[in-house]
Amino acid sequence: MAERTAIALDPRSVSIPAGGVTLEGELVLPAAPRGLVIFARGSGSSRPSPRNRLVAEWLQRSGFGTLVLDLLSAPEERIDAITGALRFDIGLLAGRLGRATTWAASLPATRALPLGYFGASTAAAAAVLAAAWAPRLVGAVVSRGGRPDLAGAHLRDVRAPTLLIVGENDTSVLRFNRAALVELGAEAKQLAIVPGAGHLFEEAGTLEHAARLAEAWFTRYLHA
Repeated sequence: MAERTAIALDPRSVSIPAGGVTLEGELVLPAAPRGLVIFARGSGSSRPSPRNRLVAEWLQRSGFGTLVLDLLSAPEERIDAITGALRFDIGLLAGRLGRATTWAASLPATRALPLGYFGASTAAAAAVLAAAWAPRLVGAVVSRGGRPDLAGAHLRDVRAPTLLIVGENDTSVLRFNRAALVELGAEAKQLAIVPGAGHLFEEAGTLEHAARLAEAWFTRYLHA
């Protein structure tokens, strides 16, 4: 495989109103972007985390714009760090992701772009649920180490092509994803198991493997 060349892109900090709170995010748009992938995050890793940044930069080098988004406000993050409850409020997270999607669909720089979601952990369930609510807006979904099963009965309402990426050694999450795959209503759906990977994809080369899978999925399905 050819070496991937680093590119210089200017990130833009954005603030998105969402029902009484303001969501903070970072928008990066390559020249002539082929689509926009919204990275949904509920709690547990900061927006500039190495995992988010690596996958986002991988997609940017492939010509995709990215919007890396916090679905919880800073005060909510502090509450969730103690209670752990808000990260499991899938309806709340999906509603906010939907508002961000509407915002992106109305922004002059991105409104003509096909939109996709990338979610990890419980935010993957929010991505699946938001995709079920907005089938005309969302063109593809990728979950990495996520809990799409938490979308419950709404899994069968999803129409966007959906890829579930799970580490080989993340056995409990793998079990949840196998069950979710059966329930997904999307015609195009797939479970991809990354050899040697745990839940956080910290093992050498495993996150890059997941990024390649995501890139291939968005390239195949995210188009106008």
